Amino acid sequence: MKVSLFATCLVDMFNSNAGKATVELLERLGCEVDFPDSQVCCGQPSYNSGYVKESKEAMKRMIHTFSDSQYVVCPSGSCAYMFHEYEHIFKGDSVWEPKAKALAEKTFELTEFIVNTLGVEDVGAKLQAKATYHTSCHMTRLLGVREAPMKLLSHVEGLEFTELPNKSQCCGFGGTFSVKMGKISEQMVDEKVQHINETESDILIGADAGCLMNIGGRIERIGERVKVMHIAEVLNSR
Repeated sequence: MKVSLFATCLVDMFNSNAGKATVELLERLGCEVDFPDSQVCCGQPSYNSGYVKESKEAMKRMIHTFSDSQYVVCPSGSCAYMFHEYEHIFKGDSVWEPKAKALAEKTFELTEFIVNTLGVEDVGAKLQAKATYHTSCHMTRLLGVREAPMKLLSHVEGLEFTELPNKSQCCGFGGTFSVKMGKISEQMVDEKVQHINETESDILIGADAGCLMNIGGRIERIGERVKVMHIAEVLNSR
């Protein structure tokens, strides 16, 4: 099975270990992974800020970049969802709508791909730690991926898991929201960190680099000792 990695901007620039873990994990599960080096931003930040026309140029480039891919796998629910949005953004465009639809049909978030496409729930991971998991808004509410991460984490040997209180609450990142509404965002992430502390976990696990960057940044600034790990890193632990 041939898989093209859609790394995302945040993984590429701020959390490269998550990208490496994704590749190693997929290869261990029998996939042949390539990384199209012409990929850029998916266009989500500018699109959500109202720059629709400008964002479409980046989107067209991404559609072209992955046009020959058998599967596209992304270690971020938010960015994977954006690929699914392309079809609606280009609706009525006789050239780009069918291309956008084709991309959406073969694009999967990492855990969704492992569980639902590869049919694997136990990847043989081992990690001695007490952990909790943050469910990102885009991944659960929009992309609809809820069960796959839990199924995979439940099979990690040595991992003691505690559910995060009020797990459905946003961490306050929201892309440009955290920039435009910084004070509100800060209150939201502080509440999220409070709930993480209530679990007495060593590790916070997440599947979206944006959320992990936001929560991890706050944890570091206020001096907490909880380690933040992308789920790909956890599943790649041996």
